Amino acid sequence: MSETIDTIKQQIADNSILLYMKGTPQLPQCGFSAQAVQALMGCGERFAFVNILDNPDIRAELPKHANWPTFPQLWLNGELVGGCDIIVEMYQNGELQPMVKNAAASAESESEEGGA
Repeated sequence: MSETIDTIKQQIADNSILLYMKGTPQLPQCGFSAQAVQALMGCGERFAFVNILDNPDIRAELPKHANWPTFPQLWLNGELVGGCDIIVEMYQNGELQPMVKNAAASAESESEEGGA
């Protein structure tokens, strides 16, 4: 298995809320990433991100690993949620907020257990 795939798996394992995007939340580099960030920020929880423009190896390998061809990609608790259209639709339907809150809560309980 490639080092890049190992890196991707580790990022997904280490971050309960992870957005692979073009740019950063403060400076998205495409409209789809900007919309995904807005929806996530609307959920009120902190989230990790990977700027695929700074990581061309991840940009090349993640679509194959995830079986999802486009960016952004939202991962919650190790599961791919989807891309921009799905993220925005779920946010508008009120489905995304509880999923993000649950992912944040599970991350907090894991960190508390780890520190005991």
